[in-house]
Amino acid sequence: MSIPETLATEPHAPDRTLTGVRRAAIVFVIVSLALAALLGIVTLLTGEFGEVESKILLTTLLTAAFAITSLCHLAVVGRALRVVGFVGIAASALALGLGLALIWVSWDTWNGTWDVILKSFVVLAIASASLAQANLLLLLAARRQRIIRTGLIVTLAAVALLATLVSLSILTNGEIPGNDGDFYWRFVGVVAIVDVLGTIVLPVLGRVFRAGTTAVTVRLEGDAAAAVLELAAARGVTPAEAIAAVVTSPPATD
Repeated sequence: MSIPETLATEPHAPDRTLTGVRRAAIVFVIVSLALAALLGIVTLLTGEFGEVESKILLTTLLTAAFAITSLCHLAVVGRALRVVGFVGIAASALALGLGLALIWVSWDTWNGTWDVILKSFVVLAIASASLAQANLLLLLAARRQRIIRTGLIVTLAAVALLATLVSLSILTNGEIPGNDGDFYWRFVGVVAIVDVLGTIVLPVLGRVFRAGTTAVTVRLEGDAAAAVLELAAARGVTPAEAIAAVVTSPPATD
């Protein structure tokens, strides 16, 4: 009897709270986008689009963006790298709060304080979007193929570097890179290309390598299931990854 290349278990029942949050976020995205579309249609038909309508539309789009990024952050909350997901959720929540303040403040009273808040919002929005991208890529963190691991490290580094370089220019009002910023922005362009390339290629490679493996579904109950869940929790991995590590580890020698 041949030994399967990859052994996987049925995914354990996800935490009900996490599942409920994900479903609520999905519903929130759908409702927010529907409201934005409805407001746009009403505006076009009535020909009225004042300050209040603008603020309502911006609020709806901002909350939808918050829900979308939160879904990306929640993708890794149940995994070993959950801390990155929590950081992303915090960044998204802070960006949402500042964004709502910027939208609903009286635009006639704009001053230097609001300029600082605007910069903070933009930087947090960049961080939130970058962390959302990173969290989706981190779903490939358990893959053992060297090309995927190397590509993941390079892409995540590019994501972080790109966010840092752009944020620095915003926070310093262009003092970084200063007057002679030609090389700086050329470098930013190179980093952005690496970022986009890795984001597109890595999921494709993940699908290709997964298609070349043999999967076996095993249903465990009782003490066996509890033991697997305990082992997975101790190692900070999924039950399938824990069993795969045990099965593929070299046998002990005397």
